[in-house]
Formats: sequence, structure tokens, C-alpha cells
Amino acid sequence: MNILLINGPNLNLLGRRETDLYGDTTLIELESNLQLMAKSHGCMLECLQSNAEHHLIDAIHNATTDNIKAIIINPAAYTHTSIAIRDALLGVNIPFYEVHISDIYSREKFRHFSYLSDIAEKVFCGLGIKGYEEALLEAISKYKGI
Repeated sequence: MNILLINGPNLNLLGRRETDLYGDTTLIELESNLQLMAKSHGCMLECLQSNAEHHLIDAIHNATTDNIKAIIINPAAYTHTSIAIRDALLGVNIPFYEVHISDIYSREKFRHFSYLSDIAEKVFCGLGIKGYEEALLEAISKYKGI
């Protein structure tokens, strides 16, 4: 089973940016740990991080030809602004899980709205990087073998 992990803008700064909110694990460490976890369950995890919205959309579109069975996405700031990412996810009809390291609902008011939550299989919010692990395990248990 192939799973796609997408991380949006500024997540390349994990481990260095606002560590009180996001922790000290780097994106490289996070991706490596998740890839090992996926491999231990007989799955392949493809990882992408971009600060450019069109790269994220292209990856979502390409997921259909890459035989991706589930997507895990932390759209970061695009959570609150991107109808285009929402439309891409709807367009490919691949189940996806939304992840946020911090609790967006306890932060600034403008972060309380997500364009993706209502169409996501599930939202993992405020669990730190553990939310990625939970999303991965959920995707594996629900979609492995489709």
C-alpha cells in the first residue's frame, strides 16, 4: 500500500521554529520515523514538503497515477486559505487525513477554520507529531489491501 505524506509551508522549519508549539523534532526525523513505521506494516510512505501551493496540488493530482491509497496532509497555513487544495483532494477522491501539530482551535481566531476538516476521513489536531503516527496507523488499518 502506498501512502502520501504532504506537509505545507514552513514545516521545513520543524525543530527550529516555535519549538514550544511544534516541538524539537525536525521534518527529516519525522519523515524517517514515519517511513520506518510504514515499512514495518508493509507499506510505502512517500513524503513531500513544499512552501508552494501548486507543488502540493500537483502532488495530490499525481497521487492517482502513483497508486496512492491514502493521503496524510498537514496543510499548515493553507488550512485556512486554500480552496484549491480542497478542490484537488475532492477531485482525486483519495481518502485523506488532516494533521495539525498544534491545537489550531486554541490559537488565534483566524486559525479556527479549516477548508479541509469537513471532507477529511479524520482530523488529528493538537497531538504534536504523534498525530502523524496516529493518522498513519489509521490509514494503514483502514485502507491496506484495497
